[in-house]
Amino acid sequence: MSIVESERLTDNEPERIPVVPSAPRANGDSIPTAFDPVRLRAGRLVRLRAMMAEQNYAALVLFDPNNQRYASGSRNMFGYFLRNSTRYLYVPLDGPVILFEYPGSAHVSTWLETIDEARTSKVVWSAVNQRDNLSSDPFGTEIAELVAAHGRGGRKVGLDRCTLNLARSLEAQGLEVVDCMQDTLHCRRLKTPEEIACLAQSMAASEAAVAEVEAAIKPGITENELFAILYGEVIRQGGEFIETRLLNSGPRTNPWFHEASDRGIRPGELVALDTDTIGCHGYYSDFSRTFHVGPGKPSAYQRELYRMAYDQVHHNMAILAPGMSYREIAEQAWKIPERFLDRRYPSIIHGVGMHGETPLVAHHMDFDRFTRDGILEPGMVVSVESYIGEVGAADGVKLEEEVLITDTGIAKLSRYPFDEALLGREF
Repeated sequence: MSIVESERLTDNEPERIPVVPSAPRANGDSIPTAFDPVRLRAGRLVRLRAMMAEQNYAALVLFDPNNQRYASGSRNMFGYFLRNSTRYLYVPLDGPVILFEYPGSAHVSTWLETIDEARTSKVVWSAVNQRDNLSSDPFGTEIAELVAAHGRGGRKVGLDRCTLNLARSLEAQGLEVVDCMQDTLHCRRLKTPEEIACLAQSMAASEAAVAEVEAAIKPGITENELFAILYGEVIRQGGEFIETRLLNSGPRTNPWFHEASDRGIRPGELVALDTDTIGCHGYYSDFSRTFHVGPGKPSAYQRELYRMAYDQVHHNMAILAPGMSYREIAEQAWKIPERFLDRRYPSIIHGVGMHGETPLVAHHMDFDRFTRDGILEPGMVVSVESYIGEVGAADGVKLEEEVLITDTGIAKLSRYPFDEALLGREF
């Protein structure tokens, strides 16, 4: 599907119609950054309902805050509901979208044109008050009544995340209950033009945050202080939160996945970070950079690591094209030298949207374990990963770029410059 196409649900059948981006591209840029929020929400709901028609869902009951936001644009106490599955959104194939909200907070979302009605959640506080057994039946009865009214005779209901007792309560009402998370993620793999604009805005904000971090790198500053700069600037730029704490230095750059600590940074070391940011408008920004700490120049070994990571990312970006299978990507990817294989990054590419999404393409030796084959399609956004580090060494390099799959190849979303000294280009 083209990135300038969307889908409209008519009598349960998706129809492809042209969509003109809501704002012109600035300065000849290939990726617009302005958008209409109403069209953003409408386009996502249309895609979701097209998927529901294709998969024969009568309704979805969405507990995951990311899916709730995708379906409606509604956000409320996001972090709280990531761990408390007590707020849910009822989305029928055809009929009113109903938000079952935390008490006293419906006003946060009822202004949205995508929310037709708000009711109080039947399961709020039920677990903390040991009332799960009392709340399950009212939950199941109410959803069953809604499905009977709006499901067009269908009985298949998708749940993306909930407790076992709630699924059983729906089954007790004669509904067919299905885990719909993989279907919603598959639906979300193709971005509308409005979503692409959100991703571009989110990336620009994250790049500004990383620039502040790079400017602050000096001997004596701690990893936590640098992470605080990153996080604070993300918020200041209109972002929301950072999913990980992947900012490390010196010997903590190898192996990867050390979280930011109170370690003080020393001259001559490397500092590596991964943004992993839920940024502007709730869209993910995911790129990685590694910096050298002055004074002085990088060592030959540090430059070697950096050049390999740079080559890996750029080789793997260059092979990406619409219609390419995931297995082909794994087979044609940059060949990691033997001594770095043990600490390879888990994926070659992964999807980007409201968070890390579909697809995830693992290396050829891991492919059958982690990846189901598919094809790249125009409208997907992916991050291209590299980590180069070897067992027994002190340094590792993390680099990553974010790109849009277009009708002819890719368009880069991330533009943050690479370290010229580590590339050996310093004059």
